[in-house]
Amino acid sequence: MHVFVTGGTGLIGSAVVAELLDNGHTVLALTRSDASAQAATAAGAEPLRGSLADLDTLRAGAAGADGVIHLAFANDFSSPDALAKSVAEESAALAALGEELVGSDRPFVTCSGTPHVPGRASTEADPLMTEGPVGGRGRAVMSVLGLASRGVRTSAVRLPRTVHNQGSGGFAGLLTGIARRTGVSGYPGDGTQRWPAVHALDAAVLFRLALEHAEAGTAWHAVADEGDQVRDIAAVIGRRLNLPVEPVGAETFGPLGQIFASDQPSSSAYTRQALDWEPKHPSLLEDLENIQS
Repeated sequence: MHVFVTGGTGLIGSAVVAELLDNGHTVLALTRSDASAQAATAAGAEPLRGSLADLDTLRAGAAGADGVIHLAFANDFSSPDALAKSVAEESAALAALGEELVGSDRPFVTCSGTPHVPGRASTEADPLMTEGPVGGRGRAVMSVLGLASRGVRTSAVRLPRTVHNQGSGGFAGLLTGIARRTGVSGYPGDGTQRWPAVHALDAAVLFRLALEHAEAGTAWHAVADEGDQVRDIAAVIGRRLNLPVEPVGAETFGPLGQIFASDQPSSSAYTRQALDWEPKHPSLLEDLENIQS
């Protein structure tokens, strides 16, 4: 397939592009800068200059593709307003991409987070979160999946709190950045809350499998580690950076404080069985050993 990919030069996107190319697909990658365009070209993809805000560019990319994978997000967590703006931008982009594909029966794979279910690990059958700081993302993805009734082979790959590669990425990467800035490897609450995780290279395989095989309107969990305790994550970060490890206030984590403090393990049992997906790369705690002080 000729696949249009948004976010194709990020930590997850670059792995997805490589996975697609290694399996005989061609890639058109949305790129926001000259540097991103050069990176896409070097990876073997064709760059398409534009951003998520350029809806006409998104429509053009989707129109000429056999399938679409959406990964781009502004990732501005500096304030509630900045996060809300990022969510609104992505929601408009998803709507534009989806409308372009209506009636085509082409695959449209988007991403979201694994849901939070009190008291147990979430599964693929659980609904997405549609309230809270990132509830708008859940609502947008549900709208995408609803396009299954309008001739789009939609699917959503739900990503865990940390998608990592070489010690960086995801919530654990944010903890590392905060630790570097504050001089403390901190965690909210008592640190017993659990975060699921996956290596970016394993997540990339699942995006390809969803593109190739997922039925319309389905959701899949890219979860390798069902749930690592946050204090264990902080302990590795602290040891690698030679910093003290201790609890800190939720305000340390800005608009994500509420999410950081919640217990949110997740299962991928159905995904592994139905799509024959099997993670093979290092776990989060193993991968965090790549952090350099």
